[in-house]
Amino acid sequence: MTRQNEQIPAAASTDEERRYEVVVVGGGAAGLSGALTLARARRSVLVVDAGQPRNAPAAGVHTYLAREGTPPAELLAAGRAEVTGYGGAIRAGTVVAAERCTSGGFRVVLDGGGTVLAERLLVTTGLVDELPDVPGLAQRWGREVLHCPYCHGWEVRDRAIGILATGPFAVHQALLWRQWSKDVTLFLHTAPEPGEEEYEQLAARDIAVVDGEVTRLEVTGDRLTGVRLAGGREFPCQALAVVPRFTARTAVLTGLGLAAVEQEMGGHVIGSYIAADPTGATAVPGVWVAGNVTSLIEQVVGAAGAGVRAAAAINADLIAEETRRAVAARRSPFSPQLERDVCERVLGDRRHGL
Repeated sequence: MTRQNEQIPAAASTDEERRYEVVVVGGGAAGLSGALTLARARRSVLVVDAGQPRNAPAAGVHTYLAREGTPPAELLAAGRAEVTGYGGAIRAGTVVAAERCTSGGFRVVLDGGGTVLAERLLVTTGLVDELPDVPGLAQRWGREVLHCPYCHGWEVRDRAIGILATGPFAVHQALLWRQWSKDVTLFLHTAPEPGEEEYEQLAARDIAVVDGEVTRLEVTGDRLTGVRLAGGREFPCQALAVVPRFTARTAVLTGLGLAAVEQEMGGHVIGSYIAADPTGATAVPGVWVAGNVTSLIEQVVGAAGAGVRAAAAINADLIAEETRRAVAARRSPFSPQLERDVCERVLGDRRHGL
């Protein structure tokens, strides 16, 4: 709800600019969960969603209790309906920039030139999966080309699963996927050769190791059937596990002075993220993040929980500010409330003969 007693800067006086208590950038699980929490807390909230969810290629959302197997588009549609049911607003589009206003809060610039004002920002823009450069790989992403066994392992159980090795975690990845199938092959591709102990582990778990670079995927009848190596050798597989580079979408945050930092695991950079505290609060006052933009390995259910935590922290922060303003107004020498309190004390003194 717009605060009637708050002045909007002269540059923000156009009819297009509406003030919200919170603008949520991104309408995935984290953003919609945060917006739902804020709307139920009777906050005015706008979700700006570009409509490009990371999990769009997947057939269903998994390990989300009571939502197991729900198609991603269906889950988001239900979430949008819940947010608007509590008075939240949703706008299709992209936030191209955000800047702090001189009077406090933020001006959010939308594609097409429109702007809105926000007292707080919750950024849930997610990340981009940067895939290995293998012809045909991107076209199968989210179908038979996978990265998370907890998200997709059950769906490819007992099939021939290949591991496309591109870094030092390839052996770990192969051992992990072995839980879902006895037919696992590690294609060394561009990764360093495993050490002696790693070879022993792979052999103990009956995981085949194939040297050589994968140059293309073999597809028959719109289904992955194998991979081809340099030199022409072909190996069958019905699913191919990869490790993308997880790059957070940070364009909006960069303009606010927040730079992405590299995420390392075992001395190897796996991606980039925006640093934040456990509630999602960033180093910029008034800006929170939730979901994959700050936690690269978060699954959908975890992103939803992070959105709720961030929203609760934002609401608490707004309450603290509103309380400070109310106390300041009460203490003001021109405060009607203070004048009433003084009059009541004087009348009370007179009634008691003081």
